[in-house]
Amino acid sequence: MEDNRHTITLDSREKLNITGVTDVLSYDEENIVAQTEKGILIIRGDNLHIANLSTDKGTLTADGNISSLTYDNEPESKGSLFGKIFK
Repeated sequence: MEDNRHTITLDSREKLNITGVTDVLSYDEENIVAQTEKGILIIRGDNLHIANLSTDKGTLTADGNISSLTYDNEPESKGSLFGKIFK
């Protein structure tokens, strides 16, 4: 990844563009869990689809009905991440 920026652009709660993405940890139609340069980002919604992912460029584009964006700052070892995702 060329620069160390992390940005999020959400258009009409339907199209999401993110920079600073280093990995996608999991995804399905209701959740996308992405590792970013600023922490783990949990995207929740319905009919979510990853339209484009480039870890080389650090970009992710997703579409669907996006209902929330949440950062998880707790360490994964506590088991909190997946507990929060699948509430």
